[in-house]
Amino acid sequence: MKYAVRYYTRTGNTKRMAEAMAKELGVEALPISEPVKEAVDYLFLGNSYYAFNIDPEVKKFISTLSKDKVGKIVNFGSAAMLNSTYKKVKAEADKVGVAMDTKEFHCKGEFKGIHKGRPNANDIIAAVDFVRQYK
Repeated sequence: MKYAVRYYTRTGNTKRMAEAMAKELGVEALPISEPVKEAVDYLFLGNSYYAFNIDPEVKKFISTLSKDKVGKIVNFGSAAMLNSTYKKVKAEADKVGVAMDTKEFHCKGEFKGIHKGRPNANDIIAAVDFVRQYK
């Protein structure tokens, strides 16, 4: 299996999860400013809610993907208030014909003092455990 890990973060929370997940998969976690250049079976895409939606940069990144390069997107992220971004990411992935895996990883994230210290060490361990099912 071939993997790629990309993330978008404003606070660093999603980056920390992406780096731990990527290490487990034996790849480098890169920001979404880095395109997916080689074909991968799974693209782990880290993101979060910003103003009740995924960031326009995440939408732009997804628009550059193709089913020839990406087998499936696996959604992951953290958020202080809202939970899964799955439906928002899937809507964008559907526009370019890239499949979404039905499984995803999500945990609480710290924002302005809410959920202080999250994602914490246990959240990072859970994120790594999550990606092991893809190996």
